Amino acid sequence: MKFYNSVGPNPRMVRMFMAEKGVTIPSQDVNLMAGENRQDEHLKRNPHGQMPCLELDNGQFVSEILAICEYLEDKNPNPPLIGATAEEKAEARMWTRRIDLNICEPMAAGFRFSQGLPLFQNRIVTVPEAADGLKKIAQDRLKWLDGQMEGKDYVCGKRFTIADVLLFSFVEFGGQVGQPLNPEFKNLTAWFARVKDRSSTKA
Repeated sequence: MKFYNSVGPNPRMVRMFMAEKGVTIPSQDVNLMAGENRQDEHLKRNPHGQMPCLELDNGQFVSEILAICEYLEDKNPNPPLIGATAEEKAEARMWTRRIDLNICEPMAAGFRFSQGLPLFQNRIVTVPEAADGLKKIAQDRLKWLDGQMEGKDYVCGKRFTIADVLLFSFVEFGGQVGQPLNPEFKNLTAWFARVKDRSSTKA
């Protein structure tokens, strides 16, 4: 296998997931800033032109971070980061879906349509007038999640899962692009510090 890596929260999430699994995969950097991901060589791997991408041993390419992580979980079930039972898997997937749709997507789009506009405006459809609203949505959903985290160590209670890896990668990213975690969100602030202590965050 080969992992096509770049800057950004999406590759970061997969690297952290692999580190939690203890999985090492040869990697190749793709220069996102220079637009290498939009050139023919990478478009053959992922016609959507996004990062990251995983090349399987059979020559197949898998993109989309959750699909990559699901594949790695299937191939390396221990330690389980999605779940060991149908019930655990359902819980982790439910929270991952909520976090991805309600926090990660508006946060990332808010960045692309504002601070990231010079980089993205000629690559994707951008809607600068929507940036502030998207950022507001992400913050509102983080506030909601903060309430849901009361009494929990991790998103799924005592279990550290793919939901935590995804959320950490994007909360960290938000702090780098003008969308920091509100210190009033006490539960998420404590959760973030807890996750940051894990060795996988150095991946």
